Amino acid sequence: MNKEVLRRGLNALKTDADEDMLRKFEKYSKMLIEWNEKINLTAITDDVGISTKHFLDSVLPLTAADIPLGASVIDVGTGAGFPGIPIKIVRGDISLTLLDSLLKRINFLREVCGEIGIPDTECVHARAEDEAKHRRERYDVAVSRAVAPLKILSEYCLPYVKVGGIFLALKSAGAEIESELAAAKPMIGTLGGKVEDNVRLPLPETDITRSIIVIRKISETPKQFPRTSAKIKRGR
Repeated sequence: MNKEVLRRGLNALKTDADEDMLRKFEKYSKMLIEWNEKINLTAITDDVGISTKHFLDSVLPLTAADIPLGASVIDVGTGAGFPGIPIKIVRGDISLTLLDSLLKRINFLREVCGEIGIPDTECVHARAEDEAKHRRERYDVAVSRAVAPLKILSEYCLPYVKVGGIFLALKSAGAEIESELAAAKPMIGTLGGKVEDNVRLPLPETDITRSIIVIRKISETPKQFPRTSAKIKRGR
């Protein structure tokens, strides 16, 4: 991790980075590199890349939407903990659930959370479409940086969100995002959501622009959703 790059970037995102916050990010970075030698967590292992493309990128949603004090947040398909853990480091007041289908990654996340000291964090080993049956409409906020079309991602994530809550999807800001968004809107409506905004933000310390899709939950998700993974991916 490059401490100065991260500090400048967090300041650009209107986050005052104190030493305890930077210590947690630094420990997280070291553990990410160490564990990456044993299991595949990330292709980004250089100090600047971790600071910008993982840590700062994960914090961007805090600029795109207002997350209430003490909010319950679930990170669906969290992988190596992005964006959930950086959000929790910056916003210690939230309660966080990290959900992933691969046990090796969950074991890594549990160790990270214990080592860096972030309470009120639960690491859950489950498939998103299965765990939604037990955690239906429990969370104020769902976030995801998973690589999947928005139509698919919305079906995995929106069932977790309370009516009145939001789903924040981190996406590339390329030209394809508009067609992806248009293709997803009918399903988002079916799931009880409404696209509130597509916030385009520069990623500090890089030349990258990101889109944060803000989806408001306006009604309950029908009980038949989410469907099985095979049906979701077929898109029918």
